Amino acid sequence: MNVRTITIRVNGIARTEDTWHHTTLAEHLRTALGLTGTHVGCGTGDCGACVVLLDGEPVCSCLVLAVQADGRDVGTVEGVAGSGDLVRVQRALVEEHGLQCGFCTPGLVVRMAHAAGSGGSEADVLAGHLCRCTGYDGIRAALRGISGGSGGGR
Repeated sequence: MNVRTITIRVNGIARTEDTWHHTTLAEHLRTALGLTGTHVGCGTGDCGACVVLLDGEPVCSCLVLAVQADGRDVGTVEGVAGSGDLVRVQRALVEEHGLQCGFCTPGLVVRMAHAAGSGGSEADVLAGHLCRCTGYDGIRAALRGISGGSGGGR
């Protein structure tokens, strides 16, 4: 059978839905659950727009099947908003001019909030993220600002 019922704990809330066996987690979050903050860019795990937390670790949700998330915890950018970290990360990105078009921003925010809580490095955050707008200087400055570093301009 090509359809399976799965239960995923998304941002702390158990969600049970039917999904096709080939549906990616990104598609499932966006279509079945209406969580459109997770963006889909490349579909190959290169751009980072679709990064979510799977059992607390950042993953490209375009590379994970929804059925693989059955029984697991998923954190999205909407969950970052609920945790209060979104405001801090957003403020740093705005103050340091670390975003422009916003397409890569949800995945970047998820990874930045995760790094701030886990002590992740700049390399951890920027690995797997393609931003075609800012040139990364503002993103790096924002990272320093949320990690307690020197902050500073661009």
